[in-house]
Amino acid sequence: MIDPELKYCPQCNDEYRAEIEVCAACGVALLSGADMLAAVTRADARKNSRAGEIGPGEDIVAIHKGQLNEIRAMEKELQAENIGYLITGEGSSCKKGCCPTTFYLQVRRQDAPDAFAVVQAHIERTTALNHHDLSTCDAVFNPEARQATCPACGFEFQTNTTVCPDCGLCFG
Repeated sequence: MIDPELKYCPQCNDEYRAEIEVCAACGVALLSGADMLAAVTRADARKNSRAGEIGPGEDIVAIHKGQLNEIRAMEKELQAENIGYLITGEGSSCKKGCCPTTFYLQVRRQDAPDAFAVVQAHIERTTALNHHDLSTCDAVFNPEARQATCPACGFEFQTNTTVCPDCGLCFG
């Protein structure tokens, strides 16, 4: 139950007293109870307007590529949002050519933004990437430089070794 006199986090839905401005867990600006209620009403209306199951000849797009077990884990979340989806396979893992190795999650083109948000939230929640410092993930090991930053852990080390002394990532 949303109380119009309180504030709410639009990401984690935590409830706060009216004088609090920022969510302690997420660091985002809070919404008033009235604004949160309006957002929930809009989301429910959008969910209820979706057609659900995909029929033949509909305009569909692939929004995610991965292993079957990874895509299957997202099914209940898509169903809860009334987003129709198809899972299609590509490639073969057996010598007979009957077992796909790569799968695509496909949705209606008009549902793609909402479906992508569901997939993104699932990935962030299950990998916990949103709780990690990703500022060094683009670092490149250059053996000609004096120092390097490990893209996995952010540790700075001398390039006379090709293994990160902190996490063991090998650059050789």
